[in-house]
Amino acid sequence: MGELALVAKITHVPSMFLSELDGPRKGTRQDAIDGHREIARRCKALGVDTLVVFDTHWLVNANYHINCAPHFEGTYTSNELPHFIANMPFDAPGNPVLGALLAKACNEHGVETLAHDATTLAPEYGTLVPLRYMNADQHFKVVSVSALCMAHYLNDSARLGWAMRRAVEEHYDGKVAFLASGSLSHRFAQNGLAPEYAFRIWSPLLETLDRQVVAMWERGDWKTFCEMLPEYASKGHGEGFMHDTAMMLGALGWSGYDGRAEVLTPYFGASGTGQINAVFPVTPQRGEAIPAAEASTARHYRAFARL
Repeated sequence: MGELALVAKITHVPSMFLSELDGPRKGTRQDAIDGHREIARRCKALGVDTLVVFDTHWLVNANYHINCAPHFEGTYTSNELPHFIANMPFDAPGNPVLGALLAKACNEHGVETLAHDATTLAPEYGTLVPLRYMNADQHFKVVSVSALCMAHYLNDSARLGWAMRRAVEEHYDGKVAFLASGSLSHRFAQNGLAPEYAFRIWSPLLETLDRQVVAMWERGDWKTFCEMLPEYASKGHGEGFMHDTAMMLGALGWSGYDGRAEVLTPYFGASGTGQINAVFPVTPQRGEAIPAAEASTARHYRAFARL
């Protein structure tokens, strides 16, 4: 049937939009933009028809949600950083059929998920910034998935990713890319210090932690990383508690994944946060679906979600 053709962890820093505009920031995020364009090039070469974005700017308080409207069009200004992203136009076709298939599979795997096709809900900038550079020609259809999950277990997000891959491979007639749109450490610079940290990480501890994680990804040490993910997400200020990363790894096979990351845009600092563009080869999933309550994940989540 269908194929999960490409998986990537991507940045969506709003300074990419500033990088296009005349002024002191012009050209300063060209490496991140080039990484997005390389991912788009690879997707086209692989025959991908739809980009599924796990968006850590779409906040939800209950269930998982999929925005699969037939079409997305409008002008976006960030309520978080309106001085970075203002009046940014967007236009992209959606994929209601795929959205419904993804939600059905997630529910069958015990992860309550709702697909929204008849909706006026627009995507957040975790989806819109990547689309600006990956889909300017509207070559790809787009589905956005909520990944700023305020009351969710990471193992459920991993099962969601696992189930979504099953939906694509068993029920979809086409090729899909999964994009985990979120940072590594996400500790913004304190108010008043943002310009000073425009190209830096907030602390040496967070930068060291992030670089060690990237090294784990490059050598394929997924067992260690999956075990430490809940604590890393909490103590490392992971964006959206790193639910996008859990979804991505669930799709790849979680701790049984045997691929190694290929870094396209090397790790960089942005307003105190740690960012990257990296591609993960899609290999066969091993074993059974991720359990509903993986003991180590649930234990660590309970221990650190309160921090």
